[in-house]
Amino acid sequence: MAAASDLAFDPWDAGFVADPYPAYAELRARGRVIHYEPTDQWLVPHHADVSALLRDRRLGRTYQHRFTHEEFGRSAPAPEHEPFHTLNDHGMLDLEPPDHTRIRRLVSKAFTPRTVERLKPYVEGLAGELVSGLVAAGGGDLLTDVAEPLPVAVIAEMLGIPEPDRALLRPWSADICGMYELSPSEETAAKAVRASVEFSDYLRELIAARRKEPGDDLISGLIAAHDEGDRLTEQEMISTAVLLLNAGHEATVNATVNGWWALFRHPGRLAALRADHSLIPSAVEELMRYDTPLQLFERWVLDEIEIDGRVIPRGAEIALLFGSANHDPAVFRDPEALDLSRGDNPHISFSAGIHYCIGAPLARIELAASMTALLTKAPTLSLAAEPERKPNFVIRGLNGLSVTI
Repeated sequence: MAAASDLAFDPWDAGFVADPYPAYAELRARGRVIHYEPTDQWLVPHHADVSALLRDRRLGRTYQHRFTHEEFGRSAPAPEHEPFHTLNDHGMLDLEPPDHTRIRRLVSKAFTPRTVERLKPYVEGLAGELVSGLVAAGGGDLLTDVAEPLPVAVIAEMLGIPEPDRALLRPWSADICGMYELSPSEETAAKAVRASVEFSDYLRELIAARRKEPGDDLISGLIAAHDEGDRLTEQEMISTAVLLLNAGHEATVNATVNGWWALFRHPGRLAALRADHSLIPSAVEELMRYDTPLQLFERWVLDEIEIDGRVIPRGAEIALLFGSANHDPAVFRDPEALDLSRGDNPHISFSAGIHYCIGAPLARIELAASMTALLTKAPTLSLAAEPERKPNFVIRGLNGLSVTI
């Protein structure tokens, strides 16, 4: 078994975070499962295994539907972190059936292909407005001027969050998502707890207002479903709204800036895309594969499993390496190449199984809309300064992307 010191995999090293893909190649060469002592996790780097384990019901996002912390050999969260865990643990991403099934069935009504398709003109119109503003200014920060406001506005519109309040959402989301990194610091935890309390209090007031005056929005729809007999607690409503906001924009924001940073580093590919906009759908998929916005997804082992002859016991934690799976040469021809016309592209960026991203169709529309607007309205868009990568490993993004026209 490889010692941690022998591995190039180091999620706290700036060099690794800047470019983890060579380390992933090393992990894949080492085997199908590698124990990583610093986090006591089993790293799974191959596409076939990641894909299969995402669908394996012997693994779960939680274990509390079957075991107590003590029975599972784990410690309960620190009491001071409880507001974060209360918020997080009642969202469908961290639930297993039957609760997951019940909540996802209700929420999925807002993400049917027909419903999402109806949003397309709104998304494309907003993307055009944001890019027009960037062009009028002669450039700016692609992150704050286009990548962030587009998906935040779309999911806030769906949830029915009033426009004046929307500036609150991104900071709350960023602080909460800090807890999804490996071994977050106490400072990170304190920010997440504070954001969890503030966001929950805000949504509790909004839910109360929607009970009195329902609107044509998802929160009103969840209240109505509850009143009609579908069991949904207020905490589940709050956690669902937070999850949809966080998941509904975080990956899209990072996919946008990661993607454009990749295009700027491959000027020949960018020129081809500018010349042929029919490449946009495959380019969106390839850019999500090439620099994956969510690098790692965790699962608990509920019943022992065997991977490549090694028994992983109940109570262990598995780290499914999406970024590595998306660069696996067993699945992707020349995986280190950016191929915007790649046809066979079974990337795993939206996960798989029962936790497959419910908002994937909407994310694709948003990514295509912003790319189309930028290619059409800003054909001379270019990089103004080398971007600074966020120090995070799990959620991969940039602190900004300065561009000029």
